[in-house]
Amino acid sequence: MVDDFINRKHGRAELAFPHPDYQHEDLIPVLEPTYGIILYQEQVMQIAQVLAKFSLGGADLLRRAMGKKKPEVMAEQRLIFMEGALKNNIDKDLSGNIFDLMEKFAGYGFNKSHSAAYALVSYQTAWLKNHYPAPFMAAVLSADMQNTDKIVIFIEECRSMKLALELPNVNESVFKFTVNPKGAIVYGLGAIKGVGEGPIEAIVEARKEGPFEHIFDFCQRVGRKINKRVMEALVRSGAFDTIGPNRATLFACIDEALKRAVQDAKNQDAGMMDLFGVAVEDNAQDAYKEIGIQHEWTPRQRLDGEKDTLGLYVTGHPIDEYEKEIRRFVRSKIVDLQPKRGDTQIMAGLIVDLRITKSKKGGNIAFVTLDDRSARIEVTVFPDNYDTFKNVIVKDEVVVVEGEITVDEFRGGQKVIARNILDIAQARVRYVEALRITWTSETVTPNEIQALANAMASYRGEGCDVVIGFDTPQACGDIRLGSGWKVRPDDELIHQLQKQYGKQNVQLVYT
Repeated sequence: MVDDFINRKHGRAELAFPHPDYQHEDLIPVLEPTYGIILYQEQVMQIAQVLAKFSLGGADLLRRAMGKKKPEVMAEQRLIFMEGALKNNIDKDLSGNIFDLMEKFAGYGFNKSHSAAYALVSYQTAWLKNHYPAPFMAAVLSADMQNTDKIVIFIEECRSMKLALELPNVNESVFKFTVNPKGAIVYGLGAIKGVGEGPIEAIVEARKEGPFEHIFDFCQRVGRKINKRVMEALVRSGAFDTIGPNRATLFACIDEALKRAVQDAKNQDAGMMDLFGVAVEDNAQDAYKEIGIQHEWTPRQRLDGEKDTLGLYVTGHPIDEYEKEIRRFVRSKIVDLQPKRGDTQIMAGLIVDLRITKSKKGGNIAFVTLDDRSARIEVTVFPDNYDTFKNVIVKDEVVVVEGEITVDEFRGGQKVIARNILDIAQARVRYVEALRITWTSETVTPNEIQALANAMASYRGEGCDVVIGFDTPQACGDIRLGSGWKVRPDDELIHQLQKQYGKQNVQLVYT
């Protein structure tokens, strides 16, 4: 309808009233203002009056029936329309086809006043989006901040518009989305799941005294309006990132920070000062000494925290953590894949959508939407493979798929028939030659060897070889452990070993 209207308006298409194959000269006065297109509900009523001699009331009943889309009512109205048109010497085929066009219009039509109002709002919002993109999108996000599904769509729109987006910030955010002096959109605290208006009002009010220095300062100044559940949501969403060393340390400090805040409030209520109590340090770095700086969460833990509290991944994508590693055995991104009938191709991505239905023969069939940030593709898992892969096809998990890519003739684009699906650990076992640990200590004591054995113990089994590279005053070289020390190269094991020996000293070696 839109394309027809535009083409007719600009003379690129011939005018017809309403369709080149189904026209009637009595409709020219009705449809001429809209180039022969049925655009307004009033035109539906006028057509019924002109062609089928409907009364004004009858025409309004027809309009309402089309809006309701009830099949039995529409069948009755169609009969009345065609009988009235026949009495007006109009052919049955012509009147039937025109009725069909009117009914098709009913799926998107408005009355004229509504159309004008929507057109004005559309023009105004388009102008604002073009000239003030960041404030406009901040307002759009704020309007639907409790609807996570819409927030996801709007955030993707911000990214496509190249707008900077910052996580919630206890020193900057208010309830709604805002734009900071740098022109970046700042997440509203009200969009964090589990954080209500009361705590947010307390945060904004306490911040009037100045920015929060650290998490202990925050709890002391905000007071009893904040509980542990709210604190956990704030930390996991990234709202404390600017006043703490990392989220793991901040999370570990929550209990102590709340405890100190409660004690301070009791002392103030009693009108006394605790001379022997633990003072809140002015220096942000010193504030975390007692708890100690914790090893930061894995990238996936950070992203999962954002997804749980904000509804989407903001600072990255789960596949980012594996990007370099995946490219060792997955050569092409989804956007670059091309159908090759009969050939098995390898792809990797995050499962962003999963639908499981029953096949005609009774087995389960899964439709998996895979996303690697370059594009998305649908993977079909048929019943003969479903039971084999059902424990791997989990939403929000990164998987590697081996399958045949074909053209989706029904919906366009491409689709994949899965032949094998692996999680990251299984893919490593399939494609990795060894897990290599570079031993950095100049000594190799029994205790150090036992510590390594203990770290690997729960991961032993079917997996990859372990190679340890030594460079000590006594000897240097590589030692490949026996087959009894093969390990599953899970993320947890690799992260644990990297904390113990250093990230650069624990690497997967691919064939």
